[in-house]
Amino acid sequence: MTLLLDTHAFLWFVLDEPRLSATAKAAIGDPANEILLSPASYWEIAIKVSIDKLTLQQPFLPFIDAQIAANRLTVLHITPQHAAVVATLPYHHRDPFDRLLIAQALAENIPLISGDPVLDAYGVQRVWQ
Repeated sequence: MTLLLDTHAFLWFVLDEPRLSATAKAAIGDPANEILLSPASYWEIAIKVSIDKLTLQQPFLPFIDAQIAANRLTVLHITPQHAAVVATLPYHHRDPFDRLLIAQALAENIPLISGDPVLDAYGVQRVWQ
């Protein structure tokens, strides 16, 4: 199965955060699944690092590169089709990073690993519980 990571799910998985649900952790760790990471997530992480809302164990780029490699993640590049879906989304969620992740999940017809129940309003298949 192909699955897209929400930013918090990515961080909680790689940082071994107990708030990550057992279902999400198992799905990410299952070698039969292809796990996708959006540039929206590492962009969001970079912003949080730059404004001191997040501290990483190493500089940003080595951290992201190492986690992508170590956790066999595939980058889901942002396409004009993804942006077109963003343009049609209602404003249930105003966070631009989440809106892009929602659009990518909808455009690619793939589930999103996220603990955010607001995403359900968009009809995204959400993996968490």
